[in-house]
Formats: sequence, structure tokens, C-alpha cells
Amino acid sequence: MSMRQIHVKEITEKVVQLCQDANYELGDDMMDVFNESLKQETSTVGRHVLSQLIENANVAKQERVPMCQDTGVGVFFIEVGYECQIIGGDLYEAINEGISKGYREGYLRFSMVNDPLNRINTGDNTPALIYVEMVSGDQLKIKYSAKGAGSENMSRLRMLNPADGLEGVKDFVIETVSKAGPNACPPMVVGVGIGGSFERSTYIAKKSLFRHVGQRHSDERIGALEKELIQKCNELGVGPQGLGGVTTVLDVKIEVFPCHIASLPVAVNIQCHANRHKEAVL
Repeated sequence: MSMRQIHVKEITEKVVQLCQDANYELGDDMMDVFNESLKQETSTVGRHVLSQLIENANVAKQERVPMCQDTGVGVFFIEVGYECQIIGGDLYEAINEGISKGYREGYLRFSMVNDPLNRINTGDNTPALIYVEMVSGDQLKIKYSAKGAGSENMSRLRMLNPADGLEGVKDFVIETVSKAGPNACPPMVVGVGIGGSFERSTYIAKKSLFRHVGQRHSDERIGALEKELIQKCNELGVGPQGLGGVTTVLDVKIEVFPCHIASLPVAVNIQCHANRHKEAVL
């Protein structure tokens, strides 16, 4: 069987483009939900904030400038086809080179420190956080997110007792959104991971955020739970930028994974209104 070859230089150049485009251009799904929320928001202040967010996104795209000063840590979910061979170097080094070049040339803020205790800035926003999965086919898919700290800091994990059940899951998600309040720069997009293990639940919670806003889970039962949580979170009244209103969350996305009979891990990964992510296939 012949292998399709992809040179690391292609990966680096694509990463340069992705990290700049994600910081400059909010996705169509986000712009659509902003405009729809503007029609439904009952708070005068809330509508004003949403209008400002729309204007900010438009200016960022037109002027090719960051939509937010926190241009985030580079988070990558990479899917490598079994029939795809990476040549010319190392995948991780290629991605980090792309982040370094993209952030420097794009005048994006360097947010990474070399050690969580020493806290010396690395000077080029590396290293990226990279997760690799092997899949069928001969393509390489790059999913990139510029994840800001404000919303990330409001994210939480709880190891529920299985007896807590569905109601315990709902209560934890709503509690997390409520406690995040204005600190997560709402309106938020909420990623929820249910099951797996301590670390797997957080992984699938963050991965769920790549699903387009408004796209429901393929399992109707989970999709219905997503819609229920959207409604209940918006009843909290946090509103845009925490100033009150019915637009606290723009979407809730849930992913599930099998787990141990004695466990019910639930992770909630909060994303702010600057829901920056781009994808590319090589």
C-alpha cells in the first residue's frame, strides 16, 4: 500500500494561516448566532453589548487585527490518517514553528510562560497544546483553537457519584456557568464532557467546542439535553458581559464516553464570546 506523503513545511505554513485567521475572523456560525441573539435579547444593555461584539468582530476581520487582546494558547486536535506519512521533520516541531511564526508575523500577543511557577514568557507563544488521533484515510486534519485564559479559568471538573445521575450532571453544568458569570466574558459557548475518566472528560469537553454553534449532537437524547441546558443557563440572567439579559450562553455542546461503573466524571470547558477556531485538511 502506497503512503501519501505530507512535508512538515506544509503543516507549518498552514498553522501560520490558521492562527492568524482564527484571531482575526470569527466564524460564520458565531456571527449568525450573535445576530439571532440580538433579535431575542430583552435587555437594552444586553442588546447594546451584542451590537458592540458584532461591530468588534467586523472591524477585526476588515482590519486584520485581533478581536481580543488575549490571543490565547494554541490548542490543536490533529487527525492523522493511517495512510498518511509525515516527512521532512517532526509533527510537533512543525506545529510549534507555525505558532511562533504566525504569532510573531501576525502581531498576536505572546501568552505562554515557560514554567507555571517561574512564569518567564517564552516570547513566541509556544509551546502549543497538541493532541493527536489516528484515523482512517490518507489525510491530515488540523483543528486549531486560540483558547483565552479568562474563560479557561472558569472551567471545572467534578467526579460525580453515579447516584447523582442526570440531574447531578445538569446541576453541575448550570452551577459552573452561574459561577463563571461575567468573568468568562459571556455570552459563552459551553463544552461538556461526560464519562471516560478524570482526564478524558476534560479532553472531550474541549474537543466538543469545535462543533459549529447550533449543531446538535447526533444522538437525539444528548441533543435534547443540550437544548435543555441552553435554556436553563440563559434563565440565570447573567447576560452579555454579565450585565443582565437572556443571552448568557450561545450554545451547549456535549460529548459522552463510556466510563467505570463506579464513576461519573463531568467536565465543563467554558469558551467566551471570542470562540476562535479554524480547521484545515492537508
